[in-house]
Amino acid sequence: MGDLSSSGGGGDRKVPKLPIPGKRNILITSALPYVNNVPHLGNIIGCVLSADVYARYCRLRGYNTIYICGTDEYGTATETKALEENCTPQQICDKYHAIHKEVYDWFNISFDEFGRTSTPQQTEVCQAIFMKLLENKWLSENTMQQLYCDTCKRFLADRLVEGVCPTQGCNYDSARGDQCEKCGKLLNPTELQDPKCKVCRNTPRIRDTNHLFLELPLLKDKLEEYINHMSVAGSWSQNAIQSTNAWLKEGLRPRCITRDLKWGVPVPHDNFKDKVFYVWFDAPIGYVSITSCYTSEWEKWWKNPENVELYQFMGKDNVPFHTVMFPSTLLGTGENWTLMKTISVTEYLNYEAGKFSKSKGIGVFGNDAKDTNIPVEVWRYYLLTNRPEVSDTLFTWADLQAKLNSELLNNLGNFINRVLSFIAKDPALEDGKGVGYCSVIPEAPGAESHPLTKTFGETVGDYVQQYLEAMEKVKLKQGLKIAMAISGEGNAYLQESKFWKLYKEDYHSCSVVMKTAAGLVYLLACLLEPFMPSFSLEVLKQLNLPPETQVLLSDEKGDIERARRPWEFLPAGHKIGTPEPLFKELTDEEVELFRQKFAGSQADRILKAEAEAEAKELAEKLQKTEVSDGRVKKQRPTKSAAEAKPKASAEAEISICRLDIRVGLITKAQKHPDADSLYVEEIDVGEGQPRTVVSGLVKYIPLEDMQNRKVCVLCNLKPATMRGIKSQAMVLAASSSDHSKVELVEPPQSARVGERVTFPGFEGSPDDVLNPKKKVWETVQLDLHTDKELVACYKDVPFSTSAGVCKVSSICGGTIR
Repeated sequence: MGDLSSSGGGGDRKVPKLPIPGKRNILITSALPYVNNVPHLGNIIGCVLSADVYARYCRLRGYNTIYICGTDEYGTATETKALEENCTPQQICDKYHAIHKEVYDWFNISFDEFGRTSTPQQTEVCQAIFMKLLENKWLSENTMQQLYCDTCKRFLADRLVEGVCPTQGCNYDSARGDQCEKCGKLLNPTELQDPKCKVCRNTPRIRDTNHLFLELPLLKDKLEEYINHMSVAGSWSQNAIQSTNAWLKEGLRPRCITRDLKWGVPVPHDNFKDKVFYVWFDAPIGYVSITSCYTSEWEKWWKNPENVELYQFMGKDNVPFHTVMFPSTLLGTGENWTLMKTISVTEYLNYEAGKFSKSKGIGVFGNDAKDTNIPVEVWRYYLLTNRPEVSDTLFTWADLQAKLNSELLNNLGNFINRVLSFIAKDPALEDGKGVGYCSVIPEAPGAESHPLTKTFGETVGDYVQQYLEAMEKVKLKQGLKIAMAISGEGNAYLQESKFWKLYKEDYHSCSVVMKTAAGLVYLLACLLEPFMPSFSLEVLKQLNLPPETQVLLSDEKGDIERARRPWEFLPAGHKIGTPEPLFKELTDEEVELFRQKFAGSQADRILKAEAEAEAKELAEKLQKTEVSDGRVKKQRPTKSAAEAKPKASAEAEISICRLDIRVGLITKAQKHPDADSLYVEEIDVGEGQPRTVVSGLVKYIPLEDMQNRKVCVLCNLKPATMRGIKSQAMVLAASSSDHSKVELVEPPQSARVGERVTFPGFEGSPDDVLNPKKKVWETVQLDLHTDKELVACYKDVPFSTSAGVCKVSSICGGTIR
C-alpha cells in the first residue's frame, strides 16, 4: 500500500532513494505552487493531489519512485504580495511556504521532498544551465520596450501591469501583463490597452531596456523531434498535445528569460548584473534544485534518461512551459537530461457558479476544507471523482453530499461494515443472534470450487486488471471508479449469497463467503490507498493489521493473480479488530450552512466574520447592560402604563423603515489596491463629507461606469473593514437569478443627493446603526427585488424619491442586495 506508515509531507527524513538498475524508476513532479496565497481546491486537484495519487500507486506496485515538489518563490507576484503586506519577499515566502506545507500535510500528500526555489541550490543549478546555454550560443541580447512607472521609479514586471486585453472579442479589463485570465492568451505588457501600474494605478510609459532571450526558433528541430516521439511514447493527454501544437503552429519566437526585478536568481553576466531570471525560466529548474536538496546525487535522477521515467502533473495553463520552454532549455545545454515522458494535465475545477480564483479569493481553500470537519478522505475522494481530466468540472456542495452519502457511506462503508460486523459477532451472546465468528477469520477449504465465489473471484480479477491499465495510463478518475465498482460487486456478492441465512443452513459456504468478503475488504484497502490513504489505514486497523504494514500489488509476488482468489488474502485464524462506521452522513442542513459560509469571496467572508464578531461583542455588552439596568430598576418607582415609554427599537418590528437608504452620488471610484474584485468609492450622501464604500462590483460593472453616478446607498450598516479599508455604507445592486449579471439600483437623475428613499405605507425613523445580531438587513433583504417594469421594490412597494421611483437597466425579477 505504499508505505502506510508515512503520511502528509513524507514523514521523517529517510535515506534518499536513488535509481536502481533493472527496476522501474519513476520521477514525479507537480507544478510548483506559487507563494502568493493559500492553495484552493482547484490548485490541489490540478497539481499536488493528482501527482500524489500516482506516486502512491507507483509505490503500491513496487516501483522505485520519488515525488518532488515545492513552492515557487521568486518573481513579481512575491514582490507584489510583499508590498501589499508591508514586509520583505523572503518573509512572504517563509509565511506562505509554511501555510502550503500545512495544507498539504493535512491532505496527506506524500512528497519525498517538498522544498522551495529561494535556495542556494536553485541559484547554483539555474546559473549552471544558463552558462551552458550561453556557451552553446542559444542566447541573444536584445533591446525591448517595457513599461516604466515614473511614480514608482521602476520598470514594471508583467504582473505589476493591468489593462484591457487586446484580443479581439475578449476586452477583459483586468488582464495581467503576462496573460489574460479570461481568454488565456499569453501577452506582453506593452500590448495591453489602457495599462495601469498595479501599485499606484498611474499610467506607465514605454522605455527601452536590454534583456537576454532564449532562441527558441534555433532549437525548433530538436524540440519537435522530442515532442513527436515522447507525446506518443508517453501517451500525453489530449489537452497537453493541443496546447503544445497551438504554440508550435503560432511559430516559436525568441523568449525573454530576464527581468528587471530584485527578487530572483541573479543573472551571472556582466551586462545584466542588475537583473534576475524570468520566473518561468527558473521555476521549472526548481524541480531539479529541490531534488538536489533531497540528494546530492540528484544527477542520477535528472541526467539518466535510460533508466528514469519523468511524469509531470499540472493545470492546463502551465502546459507550454513544460512541453516547450523547459525541454528547450534542457536540450540547449547539450547534456543528457531526463526529459519528461508523460504529462498529465487537468482542466479547471469551477466552484458553484464561477471559477476558483486565488487572486479574487473565490472558492474553498485548503485551510477551509480542514475547518469544515469533513474528513480528509472525503475531500480527496470527491476531488478525484470530479478530477477535470478532459473538460472543466464543477464543485458543488450538493454533489459532494451525494457522493459521500451514496458512494462512500452506502456503497463502500456499508460493504466493509457488514462484513466485519458479522465476523465480529459472538454466536454465544444474545445480541449476536446466534451468528458470527468471534472476530476470527474462518477456515474456508474448497473456496475455489464454490460456484458463486469462483465467479466472483474472476470478476474481481478482471476489474483489478482494468484498474491497473487505467492507472498505468494515469487515468486516475477511471481507476477510482473501477475500485468503487469492485466494492459494488462485493455488496452484490453478499446479497446473492444470503450469508445471514447460510450461517445456519450451510455453515461451510457461509465461512467461504465471509473469508472471501474479508479478503475483498483488504484488497479494497490496497486499491483505494492511493486515493484515500487515511481510509486505508483505518481499514487496516479494523482488520487488526499493523499500521506499518506495507501492502503491495506486485507482479513479482503474485499479488495481481491473487486478486482472483480474494479468500487467500487473510489467513484463517487471524483475529480482526473492532468494526466501526467509516463514514458519516452529510445532512441537508450542513450543506446549506457550508454553501452560505463559503459564498462570495474571501473579502466577503472576512467582512461577514468581522460583523459576526462585532455582533457577538455587542451582545455581550448588552447583556451586561441589562444586568446593570435590572439592579437600577429595583430602586426606581414604578410608572403607570400611561407613563411607560415604548420598548427600545431593538424590539421594533423588522421592516424597510428601519433601513436608512439614501440617494448618493459617486464622486470618485477606483480599484481596491489590495483586492482585484473590489472597488473603493467616495460617495456623497448629503453629509458634507463623502463616505468611503467598498463594493464587490469589479466583475460586473466597468470602472468608467462607476464614475459620477447616482446610486441608492444603505447608510446605517455597521462599518466594516475590507482588505484594510473601512467601508462606511453599501451600494445597492440587483443581480439576475443565475448571478451572471449585476446592475446598480439608480434613483432618477433629478433626485436630490442625500434625500432618504421612502416606501409608501411604511413610515418610521431608521435605526442609527443596524444591530447585526438582530438580522434586520438580512430579513428585509429577502423582500427586495426588481419587478417586470424594472422598478426596485420592497415587497410590492417601489423605492421612491421626490423625483420618482428607482430602477435598474435591464434585470427584471432580480434580487437586490
